[in-house]
Amino acid sequence: MKKVITTGKTVELATELALNKLGVSRDRVNVTILTQPNRGLFFGLFGKRDAEVEVEVLEVAAEVVVPKETPVSTSQSTSAAPLAPDPILETRKFLDEVLAAMNLSDIAVTVEEEQDYNYCFRLRGESIGMLIGRRGATLDSLQYLVNLVANKHSEKFLRVSLDAEDYRSRRKETLERLADRLAKKAVQSRREVVLEPMGNAERKVIHSYLQGRSDVKTHSQGDEPYRKVVITPRGVTPSHHNKPRHPRKSESGAPKKNGPRRQGSGNNKSPKSTKRPDREPSPKA
Repeated sequence: MKKVITTGKTVELATELALNKLGVSRDRVNVTILTQPNRGLFFGLFGKRDAEVEVEVLEVAAEVVVPKETPVSTSQSTSAAPLAPDPILETRKFLDEVLAAMNLSDIAVTVEEEQDYNYCFRLRGESIGMLIGRRGATLDSLQYLVNLVANKHSEKFLRVSLDAEDYRSRRKETLERLADRLAKKAVQSRREVVLEPMGNAERKVIHSYLQGRSDVKTHSQGDEPYRKVVITPRGVTPSHHNKPRHPRKSESGAPKKNGPRRQGSGNNKSPKSTKRPDREPSPKA
């Protein structure tokens, strides 16, 4: 019997390549799948593997006639038009692969549809602290990745959120209590209060919670990842900590210069010349 071993991105492509090499139709061969394909982790960057099949030509007697109503044609037509992958199932597969790569197989995942095109993946398990990270940094990064995977397989925009042991709601309550306490401090001291750097989602919680108050106002300053929230009492002008400093200038706009030193001040150095140069010297490199 003639047989060949071929590889391809999918089992169908590998089988089609073998049929072309053998020059026979699908109903005259026996197909054995040696290796299932694997897309790998992080969009195929790690662990990607092609399908591998062994195709063997069958010995068919001359008098045997394949009936026209053979079901092979039905399977061929079905495989020719594969169904579009479900974006939520693909996202769940990706998340399971990431958890397995992180040795967090004890984490259980449940999917809830909160609104149209809005889904929440709820995670629970003993190792949940490692998945959350410091102030939710690991959880936020993983949420960014699952949104990329979900929208890669969807024609409409999907919003996927990850919540680990109700961390999102507990963190939101903590931030609101912090905002309330620091707003009272700013009002009592009549000075602005600068919070420590936070991510975009946490800064939004502070802004949203305090926007209804009439005695304080908030704004963000600085660049990522050190951008922070500033709470300012109403009627107090916010300071601009992020503006670069400039040399002091006189009212005319020219830099101020020291006058001649007084004689007899205790040093024997000659006084500096008070002659104004024609132009300002260029700064040293």
